[in-house]
Amino acid sequence: MNFSRKVKEELANKISNANHCRIAELSAILSLCGNVLIDENNQYAVAVRTETEVTAKKTEELLWKSFRIQAKFVEKESAYSKNQKTYTITVEEHSDAMRVLQATKLIREDGEIEENLSITNNVVIKKDCCKRAFIRGAFIAAGSISDPNKGYHFEISCNSDGKSMQLVKLMEYFQIDAKVVARKGKFVVYIKEGEGIVDILNVMEAPISLMEMENVRILKDMSNYYNRQVNCETANIKKTVTTAYRQIEDIQLIMKLKGIQYLPDKLQEIAMMRIEHPDVPLQELGLMLEPPLGKSGVNHRLRKISQIAEELRGA
Repeated sequence: MNFSRKVKEELANKISNANHCRIAELSAILSLCGNVLIDENNQYAVAVRTETEVTAKKTEELLWKSFRIQAKFVEKESAYSKNQKTYTITVEEHSDAMRVLQATKLIREDGEIEENLSITNNVVIKKDCCKRAFIRGAFIAAGSISDPNKGYHFEISCNSDGKSMQLVKLMEYFQIDAKVVARKGKFVVYIKEGEGIVDILNVMEAPISLMEMENVRILKDMSNYYNRQVNCETANIKKTVTTAYRQIEDIQLIMKLKGIQYLPDKLQEIAMMRIEHPDVPLQELGLMLEPPLGKSGVNHRLRKISQIAEELRGA
């Protein structure tokens, strides 16, 4: 099972005890994948169409828990793929449809279908808990989240800019930075930072998925840390080896042209020690001397040897 489906199943199993939160969640589902149907007799019906079974079942349960409405549940094979199914939840009775539309504030008092996309004047999402429920419903209806092992990406697809901005403002209310991009005629609200996705999982109240993602993030951070450490150590070893090779070249040049006696006693000592121990760092090399010498002292003597070698090359 992919991570996105895991999250949706966890959220689908969360049914609020508060009716106002259930209505807020249902309002988001109707907003993002619902339709209002009006027949020739001006009779209303409400339908939710989705390709996700958990979304359909959550909608059905919300309608029953909130309004005691037994909606019609239809499952069909998708016209585009034999392995894909579509699910339609329909409230067919006019009186029931009107109750749902009025409660979710998707219809005006004069009977005109209109959605209030404000987060300040929309009574459905006045309370903090209802804001959380609305975001949860929006994700169940039209959201997806990538496997955190592969990358960090959370999104909710909206069919209008107004709806996308409503979600952005709701997320901003919880200090979550979300952005919008237009894609194939849709307006997609997305979060790409791991910390932001953890925060939105917390807002939607998906603790199991949140912990799974946090575990992945911790392992990734540890892996990145150790990779940086290994890279750093590898670079240091390479630098040490390269420097030692150059120092040995200088010493061998002096020995070939002038002999080791050409160097002062202290430089002879460090020169021979370097040849005998080509892969030892400067600090360890200094400890082998009698008396021991610090890293800066060893470096100073080897630089003097390099200067002498350069003078001989020039000559």
